[in-house]
Amino acid sequence: MHQLLKRSISVISVKDSSKRWVLPTHQFIHTTRPSLSAEPSGNRPQSLDTTPSSAATESTVDSADKDKQIMYYNTPLIDSFGRFHSYLRISLTERCNLRCKYCMPAEGVQLTKKDQLLTSAEVIRLANLFVTEGVRKIRLTGGEPTVRKDLTEIVGQLKATNPLLESVGITTNGLMLTRQLVGLQRAGLDAINVSLDTLRAARYEQITRRKGWDRVMAGIDLAIQLGYRPKVNCVLMKGFNDDEICDFVELTRDRNVDVRFIEYMPFTGNRWDTDKMVSYRTMLDTIRARYPAFEPLPNGPNDTSKAYRVPGYRGQMGFITSMTEHFCGSCNRLRITADGNLKVCLFGNTEVSLRDALRSPGCSEDDLRCLISAAVKRKKKQHAGASALSTSFVQSASHRPTTLAHAGGLQCRRYSSLSHVDEHTGRATMVDVDDKVSTKRVAKAQATVYVGPTIAALIENNELKKGDVLSISQMAAIVAAKKTSDLIPLCHNIPLSSIKVETSLNSSTNEVHILAKVKCDGKTGVEMEALTAVSIAALTVYDMCKAVSHEILIKNIMLVEKTGGKSEFYRKQFNHEPTLESRTMESREPDQMPIITRGYRTDPIITSEPFVPMYI
Repeated sequence: MHQLLKRSISVISVKDSSKRWVLPTHQFIHTTRPSLSAEPSGNRPQSLDTTPSSAATESTVDSADKDKQIMYYNTPLIDSFGRFHSYLRISLTERCNLRCKYCMPAEGVQLTKKDQLLTSAEVIRLANLFVTEGVRKIRLTGGEPTVRKDLTEIVGQLKATNPLLESVGITTNGLMLTRQLVGLQRAGLDAINVSLDTLRAARYEQITRRKGWDRVMAGIDLAIQLGYRPKVNCVLMKGFNDDEICDFVELTRDRNVDVRFIEYMPFTGNRWDTDKMVSYRTMLDTIRARYPAFEPLPNGPNDTSKAYRVPGYRGQMGFITSMTEHFCGSCNRLRITADGNLKVCLFGNTEVSLRDALRSPGCSEDDLRCLISAAVKRKKKQHAGASALSTSFVQSASHRPTTLAHAGGLQCRRYSSLSHVDEHTGRATMVDVDDKVSTKRVAKAQATVYVGPTIAALIENNELKKGDVLSISQMAAIVAAKKTSDLIPLCHNIPLSSIKVETSLNSSTNEVHILAKVKCDGKTGVEMEALTAVSIAALTVYDMCKAVSHEILIKNIMLVEKTGGKSEFYRKQFNHEPTLESRTMESREPDQMPIITRGYRTDPIITSEPFVPMYI
């Protein structure tokens, strides 16, 4: 089924007279393609080189690159807006050794249980899958990734098992760099981001509620000595640290660092007012008032930071304008949380659990690709805060805080009051029925399958090659009712006392009617077992008849009756006589028939018959 979720190549590359593979430029889904070379990322072009004679209309690649081109089109990492996601951020932990005021309360936040977090083996497996599909850059984040004891081993395994991976980096608060950086470099670490909001030791202690500013600066200097060009991320907030803008510029005078100011994106959960944000233009004006020669630098197509520098300074500056000039249109980032949820947008509330899929028996890589592809295809054009007004902000109601290191504020997750969602953690959970009274529970459900006159005649005469449709679908329904808890994750495994399934053919309407009645003595209802039974029976009818015609309509899957629990349910006017759902077209009033249908052919067996639209 995963093949249905993959994009096929609409136009295959062709060879020109020089036996080189040619791809017309306009066929590219997005101007930014994943680089598949082994060159360092800093020197790598972002688009294919073009020859002078074909620069306007086509790009050429060696025939050895043909498979790489095909992989680009087939990857599940392309969303519905043509954005290819070649950058993956993986959170290794929710823990942090700081307590920054704008990030979490002094006592910390409620942490996820260890057995619900991704293991190092699961991290590596997911990373390998994403690299296979086209990810070329991985950043390990937290929480604080350096508090995880196996960080060096994870970096080493990522580099050793993924030759196509071009960069593995970390985002850290820098406290542990002097202890760990040499080992991380030996393991293959390519890049370092350090979160630092002040250059004043006293203010650092005030912000983080911890000492350690000197250790952070020593870690940055060690990174420079080891050949890195560390990025220093600073979240600017009005009246908080915006008086240090020029101090950070001076940090680049003698140090080869890339200082990046991040526009603060407030949420209702982090106790900051919306007017705390310092805009990109305000920062730029402040810097140019002191450094008139402050000049822009070229930016890559997927860069989130607008690069600048003061002429003659060793380092450079950058501005991450997530609020005032969002970069959603070129976003190539995906995120996996420490508990294994895939987030396609940092500011979105939608998450898909890859951990649960990984731990499900029989889950294959193709199944994971399907899950990832479905999530990526649902990615929105831009995040909720990127509206026409530069000062619009995301508001979130009930939430549980999750630390996302210096990503522009605290990400808040929105939870509903659904019965299968834990009100405290927001996670999917089974309903606790331990305190409920055991009673006799009964549920009835129905389904209807319109098959058309040709298939109906074959069913009636038991002439289908696959056998007796009514009997086999009846057996399938009984088996499905017993397996409901295996098919639907949050359903209880209930000992059923009775399963009765009726399947019948209505020759006048060319429909197969299915009715299931399920009983048990227990603490929870059996409506899901009844609905599963009729659904699987209907699918079985389809499977057995599809060789004759695919114009089969499954409809009216519904609960008919439910008794024995706290709430009972009875559907009115339920029977198998012609009703609004199953009466023939001739029994309708003229003004109820906006669709004109043609008569059927009368051949004994046909492979394609006119489809009769039904009123549902």
